[in-house]
Amino acid sequence: MPSVDVKNLENQRVGEIQLADAVFAASVNQDLLYEAVRHYLASRRAGTHATKTRGLVSGSGRKLWRQKGTGRARIGSIRSPLWRHGGTVFGPQPRSYAYRLPRKMLLGALRSALSAKFADQHLTVVEEFKLGSHKTKGLREILDRFDGTATVLIVDLAGNQELEISSRNLVDVEVVSNRELHPYHLLHYERLLISRPAVERLQEALAP
Repeated sequence: MPSVDVKNLENQRVGEIQLADAVFAASVNQDLLYEAVRHYLASRRAGTHATKTRGLVSGSGRKLWRQKGTGRARIGSIRSPLWRHGGTVFGPQPRSYAYRLPRKMLLGALRSALSAKFADQHLTVVEEFKLGSHKTKGLREILDRFDGTATVLIVDLAGNQELEISSRNLVDVEVVSNRELHPYHLLHYERLLISRPAVERLQEALAP
């Protein structure tokens, strides 16, 4: 069972925590990670694209000329898809791209992403995120003590408003709760800062 140091906000060692093999030392499944990221990005698509059918295009509905006797092709409406500025046939319409991903696949991908972060030594466990202020400057100083040049994902229990507010204006920094953590977040950001309570909750939830 691997173990990592627990740091405080000054980047000083204050203890040690044991990590579950099934969660932080599992084999990395690239296929599961691909499916999880594909599912996440598909769910984020707005799906607001739309084209106008012949019923939505502006224009008169009268018949332009009589059916027979003119020598011209028969036509019923100026809004015909065959004509310029007419309607579009089988064009894209607003829809949702979201689909269901089996829960076991999502949990497996989350284990793989956490294990990859631990194997790359990009995971840091923090005792707790008690900032005492919602100022962005305070959080920026804390992150600089760990690794100020990397993109950072911060994971803590839900309800830490000081942490959430102070991170809003920081570029390449995102705060998510342990319940909202997705493999996409872990792959998108280089370094992971996670609180000790969040680690304990994740190990309970992801234990097979």
